[in-house]
Amino acid sequence: MFHFDLSTIIYRGIGVVLALGIHEAAHAIVSFIMGDPTAKEKGRITLNPLAHIDWVGLAFMLLFGIGWAKPVPIDPYYYKDRKTGIVWTAFAGPIANFLLSFVCVFLYFFTFRLLYGIALIGPFIQNVLSFTATISASIGIFNLIPIPPLDGSKVLFAILPDDLYYRAIQENNIWVIILMALIVTGVIGHPISLLTGNLISIFSNFCMMFI
Repeated sequence: MFHFDLSTIIYRGIGVVLALGIHEAAHAIVSFIMGDPTAKEKGRITLNPLAHIDWVGLAFMLLFGIGWAKPVPIDPYYYKDRKTGIVWTAFAGPIANFLLSFVCVFLYFFTFRLLYGIALIGPFIQNVLSFTATISASIGIFNLIPIPPLDGSKVLFAILPDDLYYRAIQENNIWVIILMALIVTGVIGHPISLLTGNLISIFSNFCMMFI
């Protein structure tokens, strides 16, 4: 259940913008590294999250917990190996989310000691870091679900023969219906929350050993 008080909306908004921005930026950067200039030509190789935000998708994310960013345009025909390029480009998004989550957890504990007791500044920064860590981890986990058009499908389906692989990741209509049904019925909500909590706990335990 979401709380719609102003402070929560601000924290959630910052977290969503940062998490979606880093996710799409990672897709763009890795696609360029793999040889595709499309994202660069569209101005998507940037860590500026505003370049990647779809404002309608952001509103849905804030209100309902499910949203989207502007998809990064890629042209796999530029890749030396199309399947390998697609897999690494897809995998980059969730990995970037997990890295952002870990960094936020680390900074949370660091700033807790550094800013403890400082009115307004300390709690604000800590809440931003906490929300961003949780949201980013959740987005990363969600995108690893092996259902098109999510990134996990492009990774898992790599075991398929090439012709079946391209057909599976391109024919999204039926998959989108299945995905929406899983979301609306809440089937995937609890597992994602559980996995997110466990991942944040792992990050927290690791960070507390060094801070």
